[in-house]
Amino acid sequence: ADRHHDYAFEIAKKLEAKGIRCEVDTRSEKTGYKIREAQLQKIPYMLLMGDKDIEGKCVSVRKRGEGDIGAMGVDEFVEMAAKQIESKEIF
Repeated sequence: ADRHHDYAFEIAKKLEAKGIRCEVDTRSEKTGYKIREAQLQKIPYMLLMGDKDIEGKCVSVRKRGEGDIGAMGVDEFVEMAAKQIESKEIF
């Protein structure tokens, strides 16, 4: 929803500050459609956010091949992703 866009762009800035490529999908498509599209594009991680995520300053994380891995703090995810990129676990 449009009300989540500001939070999504705030997270994107944090990711980009660590050198992590990211894209915010602001299209008005259904969430399931966006998830399926990201899977077909082989995107390693998808971050989903709703009202509860914004309130708790976290994101719901989906990993390609594993599905939903649950909620995670934003800074926690950024550090985890940066370490995985550094160790070449994900490309």
